[in-house]
Amino acid sequence: MHISAKTKYTILLYLLTALFLGVSLYVMVEKRTFWFFVLPLVLIVAYYYVVSLDKVLLFITFFTPLAINFQDPRIGAALSVPTEPLMFGVVIIFLGNLLLERNYNRHVARHPLSYLIYFSLFWMLITSFTSHLPLVSFKHLLSRIWFVIPFYFVAVPMFRSKKNIHRFLWLYMVALSGVIVYTLIRHAAHGFSEESGHWVMSPFYNDHTAYGAALALYLPVLAGYLFYPGISFYKKMLTVPFLALYVVAIILSYTRAAWLGVGVAVVVLVLVLLRVRFRWVMAGVVILVAMGFAFYQPILNRMEKNRQSSSNNMEQHLNSMTNISSDASNLERLNRWASAIRMFEQRPLVGWGPGTYQFVYAPCQLSSERTVISTNLGDRGTAHSEYLGPLSEEGVLGLLSVLAIFGYAVYLGLMLYHRAEDKENRVLSLVITLGLITYFVHGFLNNFLSTDKLSVPVWGFVAILVALDVYHSHKKLVT
Repeated sequence: MHISAKTKYTILLYLLTALFLGVSLYVMVEKRTFWFFVLPLVLIVAYYYVVSLDKVLLFITFFTPLAINFQDPRIGAALSVPTEPLMFGVVIIFLGNLLLERNYNRHVARHPLSYLIYFSLFWMLITSFTSHLPLVSFKHLLSRIWFVIPFYFVAVPMFRSKKNIHRFLWLYMVALSGVIVYTLIRHAAHGFSEESGHWVMSPFYNDHTAYGAALALYLPVLAGYLFYPGISFYKKMLTVPFLALYVVAIILSYTRAAWLGVGVAVVVLVLVLLRVRFRWVMAGVVILVAMGFAFYQPILNRMEKNRQSSSNNMEQHLNSMTNISSDASNLERLNRWASAIRMFEQRPLVGWGPGTYQFVYAPCQLSSERTVISTNLGDRGTAHSEYLGPLSEEGVLGLLSVLAIFGYAVYLGLMLYHRAEDKENRVLSLVITLGLITYFVHGFLNNFLSTDKLSVPVWGFVAILVALDVYHSHKKLVT
């Protein structure tokens, strides 16, 4: 009797399934372990590494808000599971393909933002060699590479399809919504107090500041979907519950830096809609900075008189942002910033090495600036700044490389908005730029680009802007 090939494959599938279930049952009963059930998922992911790296990237995106940080004593560092091992696999596959096929899109490779990223990674390599703690610095460089390569260099070609852009955005937002619901349930059990709001999002986010930064990053995106062309009224209405959930979550996160970032993004949005020229905006920023320096002492005296502590009351909590007389969080942040500047003054050209701040800043603290939460152990965060951290660790060129990437990303986003010929590109480029602005403002007060929770969306947002520029703005570059 003749058996068709399809029937043979079906029989083989059933046999393999039965074999797997039999072995799984034996392992579960006799060995008292359940890890074997993960094997199918591992095999599926391995399959897509070979046939479709895009799907692996989207898989990582979804699990990033749900990933849990584990301290691994064998490597002397924390590892976010399952995302960071998967990112490392993407790096290996991408570099292998690049060496073998040499067919990466030259317009992406030669994009101004790509050159800025090349320089940033190159300078991190140089300062790792000159580092006070080379092993720490090379680990930090490696972690930056496994964030940048997947979610910039792999993501940009992936975003050639706008469907993948929307998948990337929604996968993170849906997963983060699950974390929000979990957080709100735990927070409700503690009466939505400001104090419990600092930790109820654990173990998914290490504290409320990282959680708030992620919420702020996606808030403009969700709002933008209400005005996105080509989406039915019913789909737009489905966005409303997500937007409401995010608004409630960011308020109850008690993250002042996230509120500030959203506030600045709203101001930028108003300026854009009023068609205020970019040069006037930059002139206004320069004037504000100059006035800040000119009236530094009166402003400082006013802030020193503010004794408003963190509070459940939103107005009082916002007011506590400028309390530098009794708020331990604000005072400790000033202590970290002052230490970073002293570190820079000692090694202004190459800094102390990427990732070394928390291990070497203690001697730079002054006893008069230490607070009740100060430590010499390097176990309570870093410089609390995406700008002063690189300044102290990589010298002046480290700071300039960060400013160049952030500044050009905002410039590119606004340029794409003004030059876009269709409403779809206008809305997408604007909301992505506003999202990045919330984080760049947040970066003055905290730093999270060494974690997957914020690196995935931030580098992904930058990749979206470059993809819009390369694939969706200039038709001749698509081929």
